[in-house]
Amino acid sequence: MEKIICGIQQVGIGVSDAVQAWRWYRETLGFDTKIFAAEGVAEKMLPYTGGKPQPRFAILAYNLRGGAGFEIWEPKGRDLNYVSFKPMLGDLGIWACKVKSCDIDKAWTGLKEKGVKICGNISRKPDGKRHFFIYDPYGNLFEIEEDNYVFINEKKYTGGGNGAIIGVSDMDRSIRFYSTLTDYDNIVYDKTGIFEDFSDIPGGGFAVRRVLLTRSKPIEGPLCEIMGTSCIELVQRLPEGFDIPVPKKIYEGRFWGDPGFIHLCFDIRNMDAVRHAALSLGHDFVCDGGRDFKMGEADGHFTYVEDPDGTLIEFVETFKIPIMKKWGIYLHINPKNPKKKLPRILTKALRFLKNSK
Repeated sequence: MEKIICGIQQVGIGVSDAVQAWRWYRETLGFDTKIFAAEGVAEKMLPYTGGKPQPRFAILAYNLRGGAGFEIWEPKGRDLNYVSFKPMLGDLGIWACKVKSCDIDKAWTGLKEKGVKICGNISRKPDGKRHFFIYDPYGNLFEIEEDNYVFINEKKYTGGGNGAIIGVSDMDRSIRFYSTLTDYDNIVYDKTGIFEDFSDIPGGGFAVRRVLLTRSKPIEGPLCEIMGTSCIELVQRLPEGFDIPVPKKIYEGRFWGDPGFIHLCFDIRNMDAVRHAALSLGHDFVCDGGRDFKMGEADGHFTYVEDPDGTLIEFVETFKIPIMKKWGIYLHINPKNPKKKLPRILTKALRFLKNSK
């Protein structure tokens, strides 16, 4: 059985108020399609929740222009543990979430008019693409970057998620992990230095090695056209100079679900093959939700591994998505050919979930 990585499904974001946060992501970045909103207890994440089940509320939202979603998590019944320091470039973990933009100039102007905190001006990445950084109201950093992928041609200047910037301690080891396990094996650039396009973000004056990874394979799988193409940018801070701080783990000492970027999630088919690939790298599943897991009206099988620096990577094999649950209409995903894209007449039915309150 072949491992099939369909794309980046979502980025997990811990917040203190999921409904309030979704309102901001919906009105500001266009994530207006709610797949589910569900209360429950995280019973399968005990290694990351203090050894006991923790209640939570979660919303999964997409921007149907195309791209990954945001899974917005609100822990319940406990005090939240906020990061105790200001994360800087090269700190270990998910450092920024990437968001697609079909018109970077309109995006910069539109977000500025909405009062969004923008870090500097538009600049160019080493591959020539233009981008800029913003903060959400909760202190999370987002990279808005040029990307013309489109699933549904909605009139928005931002699309869905486009991956993440992840701080690592050993670049070559991390390249092997992400290339082998997640199939992001194409090195777009591998550059070392102090980068002008990072100059307006915390730690932007540090010397770093940065590597941008994409897939050499075309997108594939039932839901791949919703998520589209994406990338992973790895950043390693280099110990040049006596005043360069040692990179810190952004999530160290905190629970899964605490504020910040929790995980990077991949949509997959054939979970057993994914586990075999993870084992071959020495990264067995650290959590396994089982095939009968339900998140609200959605249904699937989730697992987690840690990357070489302990960053949580999630894999989800989706079986069912609600479309019009009031009438019992669901999108069932059990194709005979797991690489084949579902017909667009089915995937575009997600528009019925748009602007849900």
